[in-house]
Amino acid sequence: MSCRKFRFLLTLSGLAAALSAGAQSGQHDPVASRYESERAACASISEPESRSACLRDAAAAYAEMRSGQPVEDAAVYQRNALARCQALPLADQELCRRRTLGEGTVSGSVSSGGIYQEYREIILPDAAPASNASKR
Repeated sequence: MSCRKFRFLLTLSGLAAALSAGAQSGQHDPVASRYESERAACASISEPESRSACLRDAAAAYAEMRSGQPVEDAAVYQRNALARCQALPLADQELCRRRTLGEGTVSGSVSSGGIYQEYREIILPDAAPASNASKR
């Protein structure tokens, strides 16, 4: 067994022990609940490598939250998302901002391969001048 796999299994067993201790005490732990829901989502992934990576990421996030390191809040997340719009051509930046701020529609999921955000804007052409149809 490689050192990396051993560390991963050791981390998982430690997390499992911590979760069972919390469950026995009867306390509601939102961090543990989030970890359990992420593990459940990972379990639905059929590809073994992807499932393993998902479980590893969930365990790492759980360990980070448990260590007291600050988790990025929604404002930081939104600022980073809006900063990515700046890499686009100027004409596309405003539409990117609108999608990022929640306008439009969202479809898909992480487990299905990605989240697709779409913003449609219908722009009508300028009204053409009235034709001189009354002249014959």
